[in-house]
Amino acid sequence: MFKRNPRSYLRIVAEFFYPRGGWYRAARYVIHRLRRLPDPAHRISRGIAAGAFTSFTPLFGMHFIIAALLSWIMRGNILAALLATFVGNPLTFPFIAEISIGLGNTILGLPQGIHLPEVMLAFGGATSDIWSNFLAMFTEARADWREVHRFYHQVFLPYLVGGLIPGVVAGLVGYFLSNPLIHAYQRRRIKKLKERYEKRLAARISGAGERDEIK
Repeated sequence: MFKRNPRSYLRIVAEFFYPRGGWYRAARYVIHRLRRLPDPAHRISRGIAAGAFTSFTPLFGMHFIIAALLSWIMRGNILAALLATFVGNPLTFPFIAEISIGLGNTILGLPQGIHLPEVMLAFGGATSDIWSNFLAMFTEARADWREVHRFYHQVFLPYLVGGLIPGVVAGLVGYFLSNPLIHAYQRRRIKKLKERYEKRLAARISGAGERDEIK
């Protein structure tokens, strides 16, 4: 009666592209969690920088691991880094991919022209190749790595190289914007907690004084 119904795979995929409550609510939740992390502002901001930078890498499925490792190296807050990977989401991914691949092609001197539809096709082809080649280990079929080779040279390598510059920029922006904001929020929160404590202490002293007068 009180058991929660497990989510179907279709619902999980749907909520990945549009979370319950919408993207605005999801973003507010992430910001709220970041502000209330129990760590100095500069450590939280370093974690945010690590997570934002990681969002511009093509190593999908490893963003949490990379962000946590970078944050640890930078002596930042690891949970803040994990939350900051929210920068890379289904809404921002098309823009991140387009900018990174275009910039990477320019740096590497490769021809321009591949866009998001071609990126998705190349990714699908590489995934299909990997699965087919895995099955070929147990059959007489021959391994074929052409789609993987195409994906690496047309998508992965330009994405990896081109994502470094906007990733660094995003990390720096995340750090310098979040550090003063989180610092101010923490100071204001400490002030409110101190005022609340002083009010309670004053109320206790006042109550104790009234009891003494009655005696």
